[in-house]
Amino acid sequence: MGKNDKYILSVGDVARRSGVPVSTLHYYEDEGLIFSTRTAGNQRRYAKDVLRRIGVIKAAQTVGIPLKEIKQALSSLPERRTPNAKDWQLLAQDWKEELNERIDRLCLLRDRLSGCIGCGCLSVDACPLFNPEDEQGELGPGPRLLEPGSKKL
Repeated sequence: MGKNDKYILSVGDVARRSGVPVSTLHYYEDEGLIFSTRTAGNQRRYAKDVLRRIGVIKAAQTVGIPLKEIKQALSSLPERRTPNAKDWQLLAQDWKEELNERIDRLCLLRDRLSGCIGCGCLSVDACPLFNPEDEQGELGPGPRLLEPGSKKL
């Protein structure tokens, strides 16, 4: 059995089985998230374990992990190995703190959304409700009160 004998799935096979469009598979490969080999006719061939790797990518994306971070996490595995259950637990644990921070920001946004767009109000001179005398403008541009730890509206 040769080195490339494990590469048996075409890009169409992978797309069909993973539910990911061919264009996305090409993008994932260009970004170094998945890997293939080429046939003598220059057609991509993937190992079956690419399906698990794509599953990990899609699961991470579903909870809001950016592709850049997914790539960084997957590249920490030796020899482009596909994550196993233990690897997934470690990856998930690393992402948990970031996800908790995102959840906190989203809850803050939800709770303050009806009151203001985040105050800083693009340095409006007078906001009679939340930014009297443009106090937030002195802190710089952008939303200020939607950041965790900021004073409440």
